Amino acid sequence: MKVLVTCPPMLGLIDEFRPRFSQAGVELHAPNVVQTLTEQELIGILPTQDGWIAGDDPASRKVLKAGAAGRLKAVVKWGIGTDNVDFAAAREFGLKVSNTPGMFGAEVADVAMAYLIGLARSLFVIERGVRAGGWPKPRGVSLQGKVLALVGLGDIGGNVATRARAAGMELVAFDPRVEPGPRGDGIEVRRWPDGLALADFLVLTCPLTSDTRHMIDQRALALVKPGLRFVNVARGQLVDEGALIRALEQGIVHSAALDVLEQEPLPANSPLRTFERCIFGSHNASNTLEGVRRASERAISQLFEHLAIE
Repeated sequence: MKVLVTCPPMLGLIDEFRPRFSQAGVELHAPNVVQTLTEQELIGILPTQDGWIAGDDPASRKVLKAGAAGRLKAVVKWGIGTDNVDFAAAREFGLKVSNTPGMFGAEVADVAMAYLIGLARSLFVIERGVRAGGWPKPRGVSLQGKVLALVGLGDIGGNVATRARAAGMELVAFDPRVEPGPRGDGIEVRRWPDGLALADFLVLTCPLTSDTRHMIDQRALALVKPGLRFVNVARGQLVDEGALIRALEQGIVHSAALDVLEQEPLPANSPLRTFERCIFGSHNASNTLEGVRRASERAISQLFEHLAIE
């Protein structure tokens, strides 16, 4: 049996997992991957592999067809999001596919709150100023009593809500899977975008689907009150970056913290780079030692089960 691993966080700890593959008699292929492999690279590798633990790589119809024409039998998407996987194609080609949900709710929520506080108090602007030799003292805003609009009430969203309530924030949430109305935990659930205008802060923790792609667009941003602080720890394609750039230029959005982007890594010529108050991440919110170990062990177990490996 041969298995390909292309998920960067798992690859960062791959030596810890090599014994498990070796003991099962599995030949491990662990290339150096910064973010993802391309379709062409995957088409060249997957036909020789029995299983694949994927990151955010394009598990497209073309890629899965090439793999299935060779030895590929099963794919495990490491992590929560599955928007990069063509499940219909996987079924057509007889491939077993799964993911590892519920692994990083606390970890990603911690980063979301760090971004939220960073924007509220201009912490990153201050850090850059001190590093450059200055001593800036921008006036921030308190979290107490502010309204947080939270898009997505899954594992990550629920953990963000817990942390935001502890900070004294009021919560309005949007999730089509949850019945609208006030809840016992202090969250008022509404139908998107009703109530978006109430938000002082907006945090995205929802999955990327055909319905949520570019949900933060010109129409949505026209509803928010000026000075909104915006955090995205979900998927970059949830945001129309052109609309966000215009909202930043006009002051409708005060600042943004983007752990994920429409194009990753962020292009050198992206206009987003010109906004001093924006904070950028590297799609890294889930990457803690404990979280990576937990998700990787789950991914290996699932793949071995798919491949009937003892």
